[in-house]
Amino acid sequence: MTHPYFERAARPRVLAHRGLVTAEGEQSGVWENSAAAVAAAHASGADYVETDCRVTADGDVVLFHDETLARLVDDGRPVSAVSTAELRELFEDHGGLLTVADALASFPVTRFNIDVKADAAVDPLGPALAAHTARVLVTSFSDRRRRAAVAAVMRAGAAMRPAVSGGSTTIAALRAASAAHLSPARLLRDIDAVQIPERRGPLRVLTPSLIRAAHRHDVEVHVWTVNDADDMRRLVEHGVDGIVTDRADVALSVLSA
Repeated sequence: MTHPYFERAARPRVLAHRGLVTAEGEQSGVWENSAAAVAAAHASGADYVETDCRVTADGDVVLFHDETLARLVDDGRPVSAVSTAELRELFEDHGGLLTVADALASFPVTRFNIDVKADAAVDPLGPALAAHTARVLVTSFSDRRRRAAVAAVMRAGAAMRPAVSGGSTTIAALRAASAAHLSPARLLRDIDAVQIPERRGPLRVLTPSLIRAAHRHDVEVHVWTVNDADDMRRLVEHGVDGIVTDRADVALSVLSA
């Protein structure tokens, strides 16, 4: 059965990677995963925003990718050591900080793909997502963390589980099983999508056999991070269901043509 996360949404899926930072936004200093970046993705027509979450020193689950502040502000402290108020102040001139709860409340029709980056985010994420599981997909490179996050959501009283994407172990097993023409039915149980790079170093992760195996079990295949228009077209022609991209505006134009 198709999860509501995928119902009545355009195909192929365009997932705005950490929102959308346009050329104008970049000039004005907008950061990824900010309120302005999510708003730009929404304004472009994107149904889906791919984002990440970590926990501040105050226990708030915020949209933030990196473990530390180093890349954005040349500050080596981990996000977990920074107060929410200080992080909000840092984001003030760069598009605005969003907690997960803020994002779901401020963008009530946007579907969020949330990558759980830290174990500390698992328990507080449950109450934040429980009322919104029809429009949330939970993922993590760690299958253990992803399962724990889904369990936390259900403990918080969700009427249904969120959609889920398999982590690194699931993806590696699917890649191997599809290459060996073995059934991946057991490992894809309760998995709605696999989100993968086309390649990992010399290894081709995305293969025709992987796409076929996923589709036989009603699992979507999304590829990240694809910013070239020709690559977007090529991947969709090869059967990919979704594109994770920094250029959602380009993808929406190219893939709707």
